Amino acid sequence: MIFLETKLKDAYIIESERLNDERGFFARTWCQREFIKRGINSKLVQCNISFNKKKGTLRGMHYQICPHEEAKLVRCTMGAIYDVIIDLRQDSKTFKQWISVNLTEENRTMLYIPEGFAHGFLTLTDNTEVFYQMAEFFAPEYAKGVRWNDPAFAINWPEKVVVISERDEQYEDFVQ
Repeated sequence: MIFLETKLKDAYIIESERLNDERGFFARTWCQREFIKRGINSKLVQCNISFNKKKGTLRGMHYQICPHEEAKLVRCTMGAIYDVIIDLRQDSKTFKQWISVNLTEENRTMLYIPEGFAHGFLTLTDNTEVFYQMAEFFAPEYAKGVRWNDPAFAINWPEKVVVISERDEQYEDFVQ
């Protein structure tokens, strides 16, 4: 596994290190030892799949608050997404900054999202599937979000949003 640091502290882009032969390739997509070695949360308690029928579907920007903050490892297993994370840790040097990564079934790249970050994505193709590995159980009473188009973050989305839930559309403006 190849861990690439991002400009947001504790967030990583993770690429699979492929062992190729005449059959195709083999690669690890998870290794607890590799995560522990880097001081990354290696606890996994839940896995989720998000299937999205239409290109232009936006999900996010979601996070959970203490004591149920969650780290996530996200990968697109079918189609393609524009994946975005925002650092919401008030004591962080990169507070309110965001990054994006194109995750696709072809590149098999993953994004590690630490606790204290909001996460969301926009589908770039029809019939997109996203696989999440979670370090905390979903706790609806601790689930929060920020609006995908909040001027406090000024996220540059590459495509028009066509499908979005009412909840995701109606988050309040972000206030520190």
